[in-house]
Amino acid sequence: MRRTMRTSLQFRRFLLLAAIASQVAAGAALAQSYPTKPIRVVIPFGAGGSTDVLIRIVASKLPDVLGQQVVIDNRTGAGSMIGTEIVAKSNADGYTLLGAGTPYAIVPNLYKSVPYNVQKDFTPIMQIASQPYGLVVHPSLNVRSVKDLIALAKKEPGKHNYASSGQGGAMHLFQALFVNMAGINIVHVPYKGSGPVRSDLLGGQVKIGCLGLSSIINHHKAGQLRIIAVTTAKRSPELPDIPAIAETLPGYDASLWTGFLAPQGTPVAAIKRLHGEISKLMQTAEVRNAFQRAGTDIVATDPKAFGDFLRLELAKWGKVVRDLKLQAN
Repeated sequence: MRRTMRTSLQFRRFLLLAAIASQVAAGAALAQSYPTKPIRVVIPFGAGGSTDVLIRIVASKLPDVLGQQVVIDNRTGAGSMIGTEIVAKSNADGYTLLGAGTPYAIVPNLYKSVPYNVQKDFTPIMQIASQPYGLVVHPSLNVRSVKDLIALAKKEPGKHNYASSGQGGAMHLFQALFVNMAGINIVHVPYKGSGPVRSDLLGGQVKIGCLGLSSIINHHKAGQLRIIAVTTAKRSPELPDIPAIAETLPGYDASLWTGFLAPQGTPVAAIKRLHGEISKLMQTAEVRNAFQRAGTDIVATDPKAFGDFLRLELAKWGKVVRDLKLQAN
């Protein structure tokens, strides 16, 4: 009887080990075969914005290492919720990815109803970048510093507008935080995407904005726009002569991050393959130089570190939204 029980236990153990071995083998096979068809990267922002620029730099190199086409799909609107929801509800097979940015952590705190759960519906792949935004003005505005802008706004309260890519976006929150800390009255004008904001800033239709350095640094150097400050706590190495807002308003600190995520449940093997190949690309001179020209710091994290970072971002912007008593419709 004991021998029969021992044999039964050994057989069960054998089946368990066989199942585990089968799963490991299947995962290894998937990692080697993935991908077998084109990959779509949904960017919930307009073409030409900072997140779009940085995601495209990396995505343009992925076909060379993955052997499959990578298609960029810009889906803007609703403070980035439209594109983000598309990915959240896509098949978790590794063929639909999200090119995410700072609004990913802002929107859930700002809107009463969000059609996805950022803590349950996504799997982090990796963060690729962090950069300051530039507080920028049109050259026709007689403003050359943060102090100048604050003085002008106090002299003419409610007369001037600041543009953002939409209600609840990084541009909105970064500038709302600035306006609140400075104690000034500048009217928020939401656009649909950062591309139109940049276009109207260049055309002088709107005079104040806050965009990622990668999308405005060349316009600044050409004299078409004037960056008067960066949003991070310290100055940017790419623009060492441009002060940080914190030099005038101590405690101000906001940065733009960019990263890749996938729908929750995406096979671990696919996540590992994507993370591995993107990590290698981030080390190449071509990508590093492109990021440097864009005024962006490379931040190549693993999935766990990116997930931890996202939780901190959610908590940070939740506090800002509550402190400023902001609520989107």
